[in-house]
Amino acid sequence: MSSPVKQSAAKRARTDSPADGFRTPEKGVSEWQGADPGHLHLRHWDAEQLCDFVRRRGFEEPEVLSLFRENQVTGSVLPYLTECHLKEMGIGIPGLRLKLLHCLRKLEQNHMDIMKVFNDPIHGHIEMHPLLVRIIDTPQFQRLRYIKQLGGTYYVFPGASHNRFEHSLGVGHLAGRLVRALQERQPELDISQRDILCVQIAGLCHDLGHGPFSHMFDGRFIPLAKPGSTWKHEQASVKMFDYLIASNELEPVMEYYGLKLSEDTMFIKEQIAGPTKIDGCSWPYHGRTKEKSFLYEIVANKRNGIDVDKWDYFARDCHHLGIQNNFDYERFIKFARVCTVDNEKYICTRDKEVGNLYDMFHTRNCLHRRAYQHKVGNIIETMITDAFLKADKHITIKGSEGKEYHLSTAMEDMEAYTKLTDDIFLRILHSDLPELHEAREILRKIECRDLYKYLGETQSKEGKEIKQEQYDKLPAEIVASTPLTNSPDAGLKAEDFVVDVINMDYGMKEKNPINNVRFYCKSDITQAIKITKEQVSKFLPEKFAEQLIRVYCKKTDEKSIDVARKYFIQWCMNKDFTKPRDGDVVAPELTPMKAEWNLGKDDNNQHSDDHSRASKSLAF
Repeated sequence: MSSPVKQSAAKRARTDSPADGFRTPEKGVSEWQGADPGHLHLRHWDAEQLCDFVRRRGFEEPEVLSLFRENQVTGSVLPYLTECHLKEMGIGIPGLRLKLLHCLRKLEQNHMDIMKVFNDPIHGHIEMHPLLVRIIDTPQFQRLRYIKQLGGTYYVFPGASHNRFEHSLGVGHLAGRLVRALQERQPELDISQRDILCVQIAGLCHDLGHGPFSHMFDGRFIPLAKPGSTWKHEQASVKMFDYLIASNELEPVMEYYGLKLSEDTMFIKEQIAGPTKIDGCSWPYHGRTKEKSFLYEIVANKRNGIDVDKWDYFARDCHHLGIQNNFDYERFIKFARVCTVDNEKYICTRDKEVGNLYDMFHTRNCLHRRAYQHKVGNIIETMITDAFLKADKHITIKGSEGKEYHLSTAMEDMEAYTKLTDDIFLRILHSDLPELHEAREILRKIECRDLYKYLGETQSKEGKEIKQEQYDKLPAEIVASTPLTNSPDAGLKAEDFVVDVINMDYGMKEKNPINNVRFYCKSDITQAIKITKEQVSKFLPEKFAEQLIRVYCKKTDEKSIDVARKYFIQWCMNKDFTKPRDGDVVAPELTPMKAEWNLGKDDNNQHSDDHSRASKSLAF
């Protein structure tokens, strides 16, 4: 079997040949068949191997070879070698330097990795390294084509038809953009090609573990199907990554491109899901040392939430939703620098960018309010969840060794989980199995837009938020809240109500994420500083988290909805929640009984009367 380098050289020869015609470079990417163990890629050449090559190319001057050995010129540094570097090494003859540099450039071109170009609607034409392409061209990664990025939101925003596949490509691209910018700006960080590849792979694979309809699966379905489960899609992403590498025999490909399997695969997985084991030491990661702590901030930033994952979904989701994106990640990349804080390296940005970062988190909040937590999108996801719960035990998915799994257990086996996508919706909808009748009817109601009815939204008082362990009791509480006025009996039961508790924040619960960001000033770009909210603007939010409580009714007839609204209003009064916006309209006989809800009403009426009298006097 010919070596990959020889194959690549042959392809370039054919590409350059007029008889063969024009061929795009990406044609050759997927033809890697495995590394020849007798041949090393240029990046693995040590100084002695490079000296041997140079000598065989006619450069027999002893000073050239000794200088290469003395300065440890290896294959990995060739992409960065310039004529100035050769001069600084001591090669004084200009003609010799140019001739030597030309020879080394030709060597580098013969070993150059052929990149594949993707045309992305958000980032334009993006290049992907051959190793990334090999990962992309696997069933485990291609599965992401069939999982909607925004789940049930697509049923509200017709343009939101994009999938996890293209988002993952974007994150891999942006991860490479940021880490390369840091490498070029600060060579002293010693960012290697291995580091860059690992960061890109982590960006590419961070969402491999998402289930049908994305966050609906691990945020709604799994907690109900498996009460007490702490499973999250990040755990499945790590398991799916391992399965992807093993089942597609990519270990030799990774080694060929310079990765160390035990160390680098650990680093990739730690970027996706955090430390695999916190053993009490000051540095919990094992893939990279504390010297490269900043690399863990690129894909999934646990320090402050500023990462390339958000940058891509802000831009991509806004594009498909038809919502303006107010954050420009290009500026962040331009100003990103690594500074040392308490013996640890942080990615910092310029002090003047603090306002833009507040805009970033405000954009995130707006996207949640306008799209991700849309009241109709959420109830559609609730209905899909109900259908999946009813279908769970009747759907079988074959995994490894022929073992069968259900919707709620497929993540236990990656072969089975690979087959679980949004397609399960249509599988239930088009089934004629009698045991899937109830689930099928719920999905048919979604298609006919016969949805559960929205009753209203309220909020708890600060410090009295509803805890997760209380969620199950809320529908029964509403049924028990009999309106104080005479209301007709609609026979409502606890199972007729859906209470959706939504915790909104800036990504770090009640904390201000900007407090965990470090900045640098123009006067000293090496010193990291904090910038408090008071130093920025008085118009910034005082609170960074709140809880929204939405209530729906499964019954859709007018009488039931009218009575259900009164029960909901009475429940809000009993719980001392805020008054629903339409409370005075749907239950005018109830809202006056809550004194707190009517404070300021007289003032408003007085203002209205004053305004009316002023208008009359002006008319005369």
